[in-house]
Amino acid sequence: MKLRCLIVDDEPPALTILRSFIGHAEQLELAGSCSNALDAMQFLQQQPVDLIFLDINMPRLLGTEFVRTLRHPPKIIFTTAHKDYALEGFELDAVDFLLKPFSFERFLRAVNKLMDGAAPSTPEKKAEPFLYFRVDRKMVKVQLEEIVYIESLKDYSRIVLAGGKALVMKKPISVIEEMLPAHLFLRIHRSFIIAINRVTAFTQNDVEINGQEIPIGKLYRHQLARLNASSPPASPISPRS
Repeated sequence: MKLRCLIVDDEPPALTILRSFIGHAEQLELAGSCSNALDAMQFLQQQPVDLIFLDINMPRLLGTEFVRTLRHPPKIIFTTAHKDYALEGFELDAVDFLLKPFSFERFLRAVNKLMDGAAPSTPEKKAEPFLYFRVDRKMVKVQLEEIVYIESLKDYSRIVLAGGKALVMKKPISVIEEMLPAHLFLRIHRSFIIAINRVTAFTQNDVEINGQEIPIGKLYRHQLARLNASSPPASPISPRS
């Protein structure tokens, strides 16, 4: 069953791109598009939808303000060029926050987050248990379960493995993030991605892994809710005071 989608964006190029992306996503169906939040209100009164791709910085009424006016809002994926709105967007329980310009692959990752949550009885697509990374001119096989965290070193990244071994490669952390399954790993800082099941404690400012404190960036504090919700029952996360 396809999800009915509404696009709300005041920029014609953004509308065109989103229409194309939705048209190429088998799990989605475009119900309509609006150039402002007031038109979207009228649309929803006549045609309920499952998902809104919603710009934030729009005239007359911001996207975040629009969501607050809805008594029973559908699922929301924010699409905006302004990353400063990220925290507010996730406080409204958004599925994801797409920073313009975004790729079709990133678009699909956001949709898949919703699909995983909307259909828990459907078996989740199983991630490959390993990935290959180029290290010192060799392709090195890395088991996902062995990854503790990834640290950005500008154009390079360092993958820290269980047991203390580390691999350094010329690959930015943003590229590695796209390779990792979102239900197992979490970006908590512009310089750090963590393995969720390795977290032993957290505060609003950092997470603890193997006795090491890793900072949580201000723009990533919304991830605390996902961190707690995503932790496996066998190894729960204990908040630190």
